[in-house]
Amino acid sequence: MAEVKNFLKEIISLPGLSGYEAPVREAIARHWEPLVDELQVSRLGSLEALKRGRGTEPRHSILLAGHMDAVGLIVTQVKGRFLRITDLNGVDPRVLPGQPVVVHGRKELHGVVIQPPDNLVEDHKNRAPFGIEELYVDVGMEAEELEELVHSGSMVSFATTPIEMGEDILAGHTMDDRTAVAAITYCLEILRKRIHSWDVWAVATVQEETAYAGAYTSGFSLKPDLAIAIDVTHAKGPGTSEKSIPDLGKGVALGQGPNVNRGLYDRFKKLVEELEIPHQVDVMASHSGTDAFALQVIRGGRASMVLSIPLRYMHTPVEVVSMKDIRRVGRLLAEFITDLDDTILEELQKEVEA
Repeated sequence: MAEVKNFLKEIISLPGLSGYEAPVREAIARHWEPLVDELQVSRLGSLEALKRGRGTEPRHSILLAGHMDAVGLIVTQVKGRFLRITDLNGVDPRVLPGQPVVVHGRKELHGVVIQPPDNLVEDHKNRAPFGIEELYVDVGMEAEELEELVHSGSMVSFATTPIEMGEDILAGHTMDDRTAVAAITYCLEILRKRIHSWDVWAVATVQEETAYAGAYTSGFSLKPDLAIAIDVTHAKGPGTSEKSIPDLGKGVALGQGPNVNRGLYDRFKKLVEELEIPHQVDVMASHSGTDAFALQVIRGGRASMVLSIPLRYMHTPVEVVSMKDIRRVGRLLAEFITDLDDTILEELQKEVEA
């Protein structure tokens, strides 16, 4: 398991904001290459890895999707010696002041997110937290040099270092959703020693945080018979509701809602109980907020499932996950794939029609 932890620490330390995933894709490809039969990059940039099954051709296929893109910041204006910024899909500005970042201009520039000193702001005693329009990035350069290296639209990624909190808990940025990539990698490692009938497509998707674009395009072109989206979900923490929210370290969160095929849910529920894998229910009352939203509707519709990894402090530079939960998801995927046969699709369709 130490190898999976080291792999996760490596890929969360790499940039790869939504639409700019190349740096992390290259690292994932190096790790996946010995585990699969084929590797390719989609026209949009998703990494698609094929592990062939042993069944009679034409074989059915299952797609495992974990998105590799990340939230972050983007430069809106070069203003003197500082950079104005906005968030790239859902970063809470309250956590940004003081955070180390990397600005991806003509070259990488290390900087920090800063805010005006509170005691110099008029009426500071009654002031709400600074909004993102009031924050800046300081890279320690003079205005003339900065204007040559950075422009509006330059990406800004978090630069916090991964923190091991005990043997099992890991904190850092971009756990959403590179924990899923780690779980899929663990699944592929297990499958090296297994015989399975179906082909397996492992896909590190792009642009989930902005448009589910990687899931739409890879799902359409690869034509899987079943699709599983692996993602993170909010875990219980300070200020969260005690109802219907999965708990960190307490097992796989099985998605249940409109984006989830109820027959697939029942099969995963039965399997985790048979294998005695700790598990929880993740109620998704409408839009799941995952790649399953796209995978479910490709080419007339596919049976889809969501497996989630509980995570605290989502879309912050200090997201927290349990390595046990990552390993549990990887093992569950491998066991499910090993058991796949040609009868499941007909059975699932009958359940839909019932």
